[in-house]
Amino acid sequence: MKSFKTVSGSIIAPQGFKAAGVFCDIKRLGTGKGSQKGKKRDLALIVSDAPATVAGMFTTNQVCAAPVKVCVERVKRGTVRAIVVNSGNANACTGKQGMADAREMVNFTERALLLPKGSVLVGSTGRIGVTMLMDNVRAGIIEAGIELGSSIEHAANTTEAIMTSDTKPKEIAVEFKLDGKTVRIGGICKGAGMIQPGMSATGARPAALPHGGLHATMLCFITTDAAVEAKVLQTALQEATAQSFNRITVDGDMSTNDTVLVLANGLAGNSRFTIHDSRCNIFQAALNHVCLELAKKIVRDGEGVHRVVTVRVTGAKNIQDADAASRAVANSALVKTSWHGGDPNWGRIIDAIGYSVATVVEEKVDIGYSVPDGKKILWSLKRGQPTKASFKELCAAAAPLEFDLHINLNLGKAGAVMYAADLTEKYVDYNKGDVTDPTTLGG
Repeated sequence: MKSFKTVSGSIIAPQGFKAAGVFCDIKRLGTGKGSQKGKKRDLALIVSDAPATVAGMFTTNQVCAAPVKVCVERVKRGTVRAIVVNSGNANACTGKQGMADAREMVNFTERALLLPKGSVLVGSTGRIGVTMLMDNVRAGIIEAGIELGSSIEHAANTTEAIMTSDTKPKEIAVEFKLDGKTVRIGGICKGAGMIQPGMSATGARPAALPHGGLHATMLCFITTDAAVEAKVLQTALQEATAQSFNRITVDGDMSTNDTVLVLANGLAGNSRFTIHDSRCNIFQAALNHVCLELAKKIVRDGEGVHRVVTVRVTGAKNIQDADAASRAVANSALVKTSWHGGDPNWGRIIDAIGYSVATVVEEKVDIGYSVPDGKKILWSLKRGQPTKASFKELCAAAAPLEFDLHINLNLGKAGAVMYAADLTEKYVDYNKGDVTDPTTLGG
């Protein structure tokens, strides 16, 4: 039984956090894919009333955006007060000017909010290869600083400000007890395209196994009023990310900007705990839940997504094989298009398993379907051969907008899960570009 309950407020649900989202025309209103949304908020601030311990996970893409590099440097210090985030411009592939702009964003925020030097982090999402409109950014930071608050509306405005091609806000908050104190964790995230995060604590490869592996931006910001040491928080975030954000894919593309940040200000008043403490287990379970729910929201709101499939691989020789097999299936264009059509085409699935780097014995592979988290599996393939399940039965199993795909390699005890999306005509139409309009091209 879960030891926490869902509450409203997302990132302002924990004590001592304020937030704001404003419009400052960073994306040059009305230009480019994801920008045709009118006067949408595009700059956000998340601020803690007290110094907060911090943990982060960052893209392992070798082409890494300037804000990610700034965050990697600053998270090492262990304590921060605020995050400034913009949408509409990724500040990636922008050279020395991009680094200068990312540093100016954090430095200007510190001056505007009278915060200690080195206490602000930065996140960016949007087009690649375009320099920031820094006069607009500075004006937005000033306005957001004035607008800071802790209402549901403030949280909603902040969530909107980080969105790009997203069609739905993605937010959650939970409440639980530690040392008899009420503790909350809240989070927001964005992401719909360029989604297959593979993050590590430093941005260096590889992303952490056993649950994570290599492979428009995924950004996630989490707040908590729990008192947590920085090292414990970082370990907890790595575990939560490995089971959530590093297990999703929409299109198999890792962004230059993927970032998850957690701020813990300790205002709930619980006593600090070690990684082996039972209280840490409670905190970990709540953080895992927050991260997984947010990650699933990204897949469900993926660009053009119609169906969401949870790929469950079991029976692999080792975790690396399980990971490789699950990713091969989850990212296969042929498999994903068959999902879109509701076609239970096991031939495409076993083909993807076979060309993965996983050890596979054809005569041992099982493939089946179930409802989400279902125990009853309809097998289409057993020991490499078709079962007696009828085509009508298999089509019915692959028809729901969400279902589980089960793959048993029958070679060992390792397993892996991927939360994946189908591939649709709508996705292609959204991403094919328009060569008659240069403003729609680029990152």
